[in-house]
Amino acid sequence: MKATVAVILRAFLILSVFVAPVLAQAPGSQQEQPEFIKQGQQLMREGKLDAALALYRQTLQTSQDSLPANIAAGSVLDLMGQGEEARQYLGKAIQVADTPERKAMAQRAMAMSYAFEGNCKKTVQYEQLVFNYYGTVKDFFRQGETADEAARVCIDSGDLDTAYDWYQRGHETGLKEPDIKPARQDLWEFRWEHAQARIAARRGNQAEAQKHVAAAKAVLDKGTNPEQAQFLPYLQGYIAFYAGDYKAALQELQKANQNDAFIQCMIGQTYEKLADNEKALEYYRKASTAIAHNPAAAYAVPLARKKLASLSG
Repeated sequence: MKATVAVILRAFLILSVFVAPVLAQAPGSQQEQPEFIKQGQQLMREGKLDAALALYRQTLQTSQDSLPANIAAGSVLDLMGQGEEARQYLGKAIQVADTPERKAMAQRAMAMSYAFEGNCKKTVQYEQLVFNYYGTVKDFFRQGETADEAARVCIDSGDLDTAYDWYQRGHETGLKEPDIKPARQDLWEFRWEHAQARIAARRGNQAEAQKHVAAAKAVLDKGTNPEQAQFLPYLQGYIAFYAGDYKAALQELQKANQNDAFIQCMIGQTYEKLADNEKALEYYRKASTAIAHNPAAAYAVPLARKKLASLSG
């Protein structure tokens, strides 16, 4: 039973994380999810967040210590912009977690709750606990990804120094994996170059940013991580956006993953810079409906909803 709950939570929490496809590998997890989680996720896909929250709360009336229900309720509340109430449920999840792995899952959800408010400091506080847990079990891959996730929240919130430190930590930690394969080494190198390029762009150093773009592309050209190719146009669009070249930014961002809420939000911002508010609103609407509890949604959902309110007024 404990293993089943762990699989359920891992699938629920980590399935959509930006750079963590390996964490989603939980064979058979969909079949093992409790019915209320499957029903709640379907309601969320239909845009019925209130109904999903009501379902999770109903479950908690009879199973107040249910870890999946507490995390699910907190996650929905974050998507609804009710972070303070969300953290009551997530705090309960941390409290009732009865294994170090489950506690780390709940702590990761708490970190994401603060991410929805752009709070780098509090996100790092909880991601540090998750990072420490993976260190105790010597899972250096997930430990590195936890560091990258914290960094992603910090760069999106504008704390570039903290973002750099955590991206560097993720890179160094990931490479500690015993008997690491060349492809995995290349993956960490690509992520590190990608991160440095974005940070340089945010600091206004275009020459430095382009140097890291070239290095990231060189890693991709080795062909060891073809699934990462989608992140190159995202990077090139990101760099162009912060350079003020909005036409080039739009051209590149439209080649990136169009189902990613962060990309949708950036396209919306780009159209806004190009004075095309109608198209901007189209993309902000898409971004505002994200239902993941991850850094992309944590950035995109609150911003998109603010933009919708300001541009529609």
